[in-house]
Amino acid sequence: MAKRWVSSFLFLSIFLAMVVSHSADGPLPALFILGDSTADVGTNTLLPQSVVRADLPFNGIDFPHSRPTGRFSNGFNTADFLAKHIGYRRSPPPFLSILSHSSSLSKKFLRGVNFASGGSGILDTTGQTLGIITLGAQIQQFATVHSNLTAAIGPEETEKFLSKSLFVISTGSNDIINYFQSNNRTLPKEEFIQNLGYAYENHLRTLFDLGARKFGILSVPPIGCCPSLRTLDPSYGCLEEMNEYATFFYTTIQALMQRLSSEYQGMKYSLGNAYDMAMYVVNNPVAFNFTDVKSACCGGGKLNAQSPCVPTAALCSDRDKYLFWDLFHPTKHACKLAAFTLYTGEPVFVSPINFSQLAMDN
Repeated sequence: MAKRWVSSFLFLSIFLAMVVSHSADGPLPALFILGDSTADVGTNTLLPQSVVRADLPFNGIDFPHSRPTGRFSNGFNTADFLAKHIGYRRSPPPFLSILSHSSSLSKKFLRGVNFASGGSGILDTTGQTLGIITLGAQIQQFATVHSNLTAAIGPEETEKFLSKSLFVISTGSNDIINYFQSNNRTLPKEEFIQNLGYAYENHLRTLFDLGARKFGILSVPPIGCCPSLRTLDPSYGCLEEMNEYATFFYTTIQALMQRLSSEYQGMKYSLGNAYDMAMYVVNNPVAFNFTDVKSACCGGGKLNAQSPCVPTAALCSDRDKYLFWDLFHPTKHACKLAAFTLYTGEPVFVSPINFSQLAMDN
């Protein structure tokens, strides 16, 4: 086993050296993506023990060749569309796939790494029994990338490369959902969210110490409006109490990013207000060509959201008309809209600068 890991890390060093060479010659920044199922592009599919996975139809029905890729979507997700805006074909590949296919490196690996794992959260306890990779473990995977990059090209070139790279993080929803649905809610929501903020701060400081300088942060959307949670309301309305957690999370992370960016010289960030972005669509669906912003396109039961998206699920016929793909996740069309807003949006939705300005800022 030890020899296998040494071999994998050697190949990873070669890969990273190629990334730096390519990045130096081209205008595109590398992408390092961390977080949960909103950004997972196949990590959990590579984890045999994971019970949180999307590697069966109807997932991926609108992906090229209609194949399930482990994305919790009918096609591309938000991470993919952000990568497209920057100039790539899709999100960079999962970290685990780079290790397992390191003997056949190709140009598709010369753009960064996706560490996101469905079911993960900010807290190490979130998803720990689900066979997933926690955010803390994802950062340790990036530390492996950093170590091998340093060994391959030296500390100065590593610092230069990472300072131009974009670190996108989409996390927090699972922490809130798990706490809200637990039988052990002993803290007021304000105190719980503050604790999430402290944990998030530690993660961001670790990434900064490892060379990250540009942070693209996605806040928590109105999770109380997800189809699965709407089924808990007699009239299928949004669970406002859970949405209050999401709004307080945004203000907490907003204050955190302002403080860290003033403390750390060279740190730049873009914070997407996923809550306001999504609620604007929920309240104005026709303007965005949606006819259903409550139900899941793929599932079963009330609102088609009481069972997961599996090959035996009920599937909607016009997926671009639905905001939600399954119990919790947006459709490809919704992800495309979200990425466009993050990349080009005004400060009301993404601040202090948008992702486009962050990516191009040297």
